[in-house]
Amino acid sequence: MKREERQQLIVNLLVEDKTVDVDALAERFSVSKMTIHRDLDDLEQAGVLRKVRGGATIDAGMQFESDFRIRERQGGDAKVAMARQALAMVEPGMTVMVNDGSMAAVLGEMLLQKRPLTVITNNAAIMERLKGEHGITLIALGGIYSAKFNAYLGVVTEEALARLRADIAFISTPAVSAGRAYHMDDNVVRAKRAMISSSARTCLLVNHQRFGQTALHVMADLADFDSVITDSAPVAAVLDEFDRAGIALTVAATQERA
Repeated sequence: MKREERQQLIVNLLVEDKTVDVDALAERFSVSKMTIHRDLDDLEQAGVLRKVRGGATIDAGMQFESDFRIRERQGGDAKVAMARQALAMVEPGMTVMVNDGSMAAVLGEMLLQKRPLTVITNNAAIMERLKGEHGITLIALGGIYSAKFNAYLGVVTEEALARLRADIAFISTPAVSAGRAYHMDDNVVRAKRAMISSSARTCLLVNHQRFGQTALHVMADLADFDSVITDSAPVAAVLDEFDRAGIALTVAATQERA
């Protein structure tokens, strides 16, 4: 088996199980543990996974978010539920900002249902889907392309956003805790902050499993958002926190509001 084929199979296993074990992989592929370590090193360098003692994982950590290619294959039902709820906030004729991420990419495709729209995005998946579509004025933000996030980031992106204005921005996050949203990448954080500053209204999209988690950088206070959408009701302590802060939380799966 070629190295590329073996590494793709390792990625497939990570999508299914979130973690892999070096010994189990060596036995599965009939290769040495050193060969598996080299495979994991290659995939870690590409931003696909992070190595841990005895194996690797795609679970997010303080300084790690899994590769877009992994995330786009996870949690499909939750993403669709949140995207549908977010879509209800969009009206034809609006200018809409959508950030990077696999959750945002699902929403980006759904925006076709609300055309005519102007869509501003740094998300390469959304650019690819919306380009050439009638009724969509697509403003594709430039910058330095990040394969890990499948998005354009950096100074060029931020300066372009400073010259634009949207009716609403949809921002996703991998971690929310103690009234703040977090992200582990500083370039991504700056792009998201620029979108928040350049929009009249903002909506945060977050999977319920990410409540109670933090990452390296504080992206924004939850109070900076007009609304927050999640896919399933979080634990009671999180709901109480939102109530105390007076922040609207929409649970997309049940259409209930906390």
